[in-house]
Amino acid sequence: MSNLPKIAWIGLGIMGSPMAENLLKAGYSVTGFTLEQDKLDRLAAAGGGAAGSIAEAVKDADVIITMVPASPQVEAISYGENGILENAKSGALIIDMSSITPQTSIDLAKNAAEKGIRVIDAPVSGGEAGAIEAVLSIMVGGEQADFDEALPVLQSLGKTIVLCGPHGSGQTVKAANQLIVAVNIQACAEAVVFLEKSGVNLQAALDVLNGGLAGSTVLTRKKDNFLNRDFKPGFRIDLHHKDMGIVTDAARNVGAALPVGAVVAQLVASLRAQGDGGLDHSALLRAVERLSGAQI
Repeated sequence: MSNLPKIAWIGLGIMGSPMAENLLKAGYSVTGFTLEQDKLDRLAAAGGGAAGSIAEAVKDADVIITMVPASPQVEAISYGENGILENAKSGALIIDMSSITPQTSIDLAKNAAEKGIRVIDAPVSGGEAGAIEAVLSIMVGGEQADFDEALPVLQSLGKTIVLCGPHGSGQTVKAANQLIVAVNIQACAEAVVFLEKSGVNLQAALDVLNGGLAGSTVLTRKKDNFLNRDFKPGFRIDLHHKDMGIVTDAARNVGAALPVGAVVAQLVASLRAQGDGGLDHSALLRAVERLSGAQI
C-alpha cells in the first residue's frame, strides 16, 4: 500500500485534467469529481477514480485539490450540505488552485478552520502547456506547516513553488501575474499588427524579438497562436476578464494605480463583448486587428 496521501480532485477542466493525471503518474491515488462525464471518464482511463458527488470524492481524502473557474464556484463546492467542508474529514488539507479573489481565500480558510480543516490558496501560472508538462509556477498563501505538507504534491504539478505569505497572498500574486500577462499579450498583439502592416516577415521578426529584451514566456508560448491565428483556448478570454476584474478591484482597495492595466482590462472586456470570450487570451490580437481596420 502507498504511504502517499489520498487525493480528491474537484474540477477537471483544461487545467485540472492534465494536472490530476500528473499526480497519477507520480503514484498518488486520485478520486475526482466534475460536472462533465467525459472528464470523469478521462480520469478513470488514466487510472483515477470517478466519484458521483463532491461528498463521495472528499470523504476519505487526506488532500483535497480544487480547480474551478472563479469565486462563486469555489463557494458553491465548499459550502453547504453537499460541499467540501461538511464532508471532508477533520485534519484534511484543501489546496485551492483556482484563481479567485484574495478575500474568498481568506474566508474559506477561516470557515474551514472551524471544522478542523486546513486550507492553502495555490493558484498557478503557465497555462495548459504548463499544466501538461508539470512546469507550472505555483504561488501559495497560508501557513508554513501546511505549505511544507503540500509541497511534495505541488512538486508533481509545477517547478516554481513559493509561499508568498498568509492566506490570500497566493491570490494577490496571481492577480499581479494576470496583470503582467494581459499587458504583455496586448503589447505582442500590437507589435504583430504593426509588423504585418509594415510588410515584415512576421516569423523572422518574432524570432529575433524573442531573443532580445522584448522576449518573454508569453511570446514563446503564444508566438504560434499569433502566426497561425490559432485561438483554441488554453486560457479563455472569459477567465482573463474575470482575473482583470480581480486585480483592478484589489488594486483600488489598496490604493495602487494601474493605468495601463485598466486600459487592457477594458480591451479584454470589449473582446468578450464581441463574442470572443471563449477564445484563448492571445485573441487580443483580433481586437487590435479590428481597431486597425480589419473585418473580422
